[in-house]
Amino acid sequence: MRIVSAFILLLLTITSLNAEKIREIANIIGVRENQVIGYGLVVGLNGTGDGSSSEFTIRSLSNLLQTVNVKIDPADIKSKNVAAVMVTAALPAFARQGDRLDVTISSIGDSKSLEGGTLLMTALKGVDGNIYALSQGSVTIGGRNGKGGGVANHTTAGTIFNGGIIEKEIVYDIYNQNFANLSLKDSNFKTAVSVQNGLNDFFQEDIAVAIDPRTIRLMKPASVSMVEFLAKTLEVNVQYQKEEKIVIDERTGTIISGINIAVDPIIITHGDITIKISPKKKIVEEELTDGLNMKDGVHIGVNENLLNMENDKITVANITRALHKLGAKPKDIISIIENIKRAGAIRAKLEVI
Repeated sequence: MRIVSAFILLLLTITSLNAEKIREIANIIGVRENQVIGYGLVVGLNGTGDGSSSEFTIRSLSNLLQTVNVKIDPADIKSKNVAAVMVTAALPAFARQGDRLDVTISSIGDSKSLEGGTLLMTALKGVDGNIYALSQGSVTIGGRNGKGGGVANHTTAGTIFNGGIIEKEIVYDIYNQNFANLSLKDSNFKTAVSVQNGLNDFFQEDIAVAIDPRTIRLMKPASVSMVEFLAKTLEVNVQYQKEEKIVIDERTGTIISGINIAVDPIIITHGDITIKISPKKKIVEEELTDGLNMKDGVHIGVNENLLNMENDKITVANITRALHKLGAKPKDIISIIENIKRAGAIRAKLEVI
């Protein structure tokens, strides 16, 4: 399989403060989705189901037939039109009985394809073992085996849109509460204080207190209901400083970085590539055997395998683009960025996925 390497430089971070609504940077603790899971059978496959080596599928089918008064020895079942699957779904917050949800179907046996199959009624349980939803219906496969130039074949997983029906609600009594907690999506002392002060200024009373760099404790004013209070709270604008971050996907060769993430002066050698980052000064043109016009005010020169970079501010974006234009391989560029971070020349957070 050929992996296409990509270099994507996106503006993830801005060093200046920005006004953000609280709903963009925080969640209400307790108001969230809940995962449910179940084991089921997909039938009606055209010979692409589990083979005889998937013993659990055969036993499951035998047990299912017994529920409709058909007793058969598992050893006598030779059908390849059935596949054992795991069924997963996310139960939305405040979901009610009868609401529908999408479910994901994934083969766990040696089935070649779930295309054209129908999921038999499957109970979906939470971590507490209780049944919260039932699922049944025709499986939809997103990809097709691309003989005609179609999408890659990923037909051992599929979806049933609106294929789940909620049977049991997760009760969350929000109306009768006088207190609630906000959880910041990113832990930050300054942001927590900003949310606290912004809410107290908006409601003109002390209704919020930051109890740690991620949690803000809220007290409902007497004049409004909790639902109305939280609705107003989530729409309040506060000053928020985003965290600088570099994200690297080593599997696909993708680098995502804020364009303003600076790199301190450093010299790094990786294989036959040497990068020298130094404060701005005049480079003697005769020493350069080649040059790269980056169109961003950065002076870059190449002397054999030496990459000179000079400016008042060198960024991860500059380095990545320069190495890419020089023909460096994705794995080499990723390794260079990671080692510059280890050397302390990059202060932003590095996340490898």
